[in-house]
Amino acid sequence: MQALAKRKIAPKLQTAAATVVQDGVVTLQMGSDDRSLWNRIGSLLPLLALVAGMITIAVIAEDKRVNELAEIDTELLTDELPPDAYTDPGFAQFLRMKSRD
Repeated sequence: MQALAKRKIAPKLQTAAATVVQDGVVTLQMGSDDRSLWNRIGSLLPLLALVAGMITIAVIAEDKRVNELAEIDTELLTDELPPDAYTDPGFAQFLRMKSRD
């Protein structure tokens, strides 16, 4: 007690703003219930970054798919094959093997 009395700065106690019990688990919520505009923006910012990242990934993947299809079409149109080759059942297999190489 004497050591605490000599201490110049008194410890600041922070009490829990709320106690939440859900499914037998007790959670203490610290801080105030102040939901200002900046707090809301700050909590939505990670969600917006995640959505923007997912959209970017989808656009890049679609662009890659379109470029691969265009490359296959270019190869088909510039190759000198008889028209009967396109109706041959083994031709699709040939294209798959060629695209893997």
